[in-house]
Amino acid sequence: MILSASRVDVMRFVGGKIDALLGDYLKPIETNWQPADFLPDSAQDNFLEEVKLLRESVRELTYDYVAVLVGDTITEEALPTYESWLMDMEGVDQSNPQNWTRWIRSWTAEENRHGDLLNKFLYLSGRVNMRAMEVSTQYLIADGFDIGTGRDPYRNFVYTSFQELATNVSHRRTATLAKQAGCPQLSKICGVIASDEMRHAKAYKAFVKQIFEVDPSEMMLAFEDMMRKKIVMPAHFLRETGVKIGQTFSHFSDAAQRLGVYTTTDYIDILDDLLADWNIASISDLDDAAQRARDYLMALPARLRRIAERTKVPTLEYPFSWIA
Repeated sequence: MILSASRVDVMRFVGGKIDALLGDYLKPIETNWQPADFLPDSAQDNFLEEVKLLRESVRELTYDYVAVLVGDTITEEALPTYESWLMDMEGVDQSNPQNWTRWIRSWTAEENRHGDLLNKFLYLSGRVNMRAMEVSTQYLIADGFDIGTGRDPYRNFVYTSFQELATNVSHRRTATLAKQAGCPQLSKICGVIASDEMRHAKAYKAFVKQIFEVDPSEMMLAFEDMMRKKIVMPAHFLRETGVKIGQTFSHFSDAAQRLGVYTTTDYIDILDDLLADWNIASISDLDDAAQRARDYLMALPARLRRIAERTKVPTLEYPFSWIA
């Protein structure tokens, strides 16, 4: 264990192992899927026919489903914000092409495919007001990204671990609903994106696990702090023209709850998974404050479930400017 280590010391120690692990959490670019693999090929003579079939397949998708898919797409397309946020963490040296810098850039490159693929599918679908969606994307990037982590890698990695699991859930559910609605192409798209998210979640969870091994008390306090603040979604500043920051995200979240794409129960289940994956109950060498933090974390899922039992699923629908 590193005693009285600074965040930079720990990041340097853990970062020294990253290059050897990249093959477990990233795929070679030459063999990885690309958006063109799942979309009609505009260079082929049957392009327009395939687009027509695509448009027919999305007709049965509900209003809420399309709204959630647009919100997911905008979230994925705000990637420049996420990369710059991670690059600014303590312990990340952008001039060093190895370990953390290499991971962040490679992670970004894989994630970038998600927004590209969903954007092109929505454009071809005919179900979306693309300009309104693009305005919301530009707003989200321009408005910035504040999730209460600052430059602290411990808090940032708790957040990314949680969020990659949350996006996996969301994309898996949209895949299932698309299949049920008779849209196998979209189902496959959402499924491959969900698979990426799970692989990335495993990476960030592994980073946190290694930090727990060398700096358990500080890592425990960071985990507690993030859960006290609550894990907010990357798109919590989501908005439309003339709409106050946060209001559009609230309506988007309501639609996701109604569909069962991402719910309060999912939030609690993810917390349970992290407590188990990081073996929080058995971590030793904690100082008094960290022990109290662990007690709080271990009791939190049950407390959140009692609150969730009293929470009603929102029924008020909202006319999004994104829907054509």
